[in-house]
Amino acid sequence: MKFVIQRVSEASVTVDRKEISRIRRGFLVLIGVCDTDTTEIADKMIQKMLGLRIFEDADGKTNLSLESVSGQLLLVSQFTLYADCRKGNRPSFIHAGDPALANELYEYIVQRCREKNFHVETGIFGADMKVQLQNDGPFTILLDSDELCRKQA
Repeated sequence: MKFVIQRVSEASVTVDRKEISRIRRGFLVLIGVCDTDTTEIADKMIQKMLGLRIFEDADGKTNLSLESVSGQLLLVSQFTLYADCRKGNRPSFIHAGDPALANELYEYIVQRCREKNFHVETGIFGADMKVQLQNDGPFTILLDSDELCRKQA
């Protein structure tokens, strides 16, 4: 599982020229799922994401979490995070998760974040979406479950 987390001043998703979601200060999170992902992996990724202290405090230090700043979440499914560009110039997406599994885990992530009392907006799974954002910083973090959930030797 991969999360691309962008700290934003605002972000929105448009489908068929109609804005379907918008957030103010918070995280725009692009979510990629592969076939080996599970709800247990999703829980670890959510915990790490929500615990990130990447908002500035009064001293300008990145010490504040999303919860500390009453931040919002815009969660967008993004299978292209599993693009394999090793051969040729046309990416392969064979490592992206089966759409049924990916949608199930995406919906699980959305629900778990809502259960933690965050304001959550979403894209539409599988839709042709236009995502707009004002990246704050810019500040972008990549969480990869292969690194985050790997057993330490």
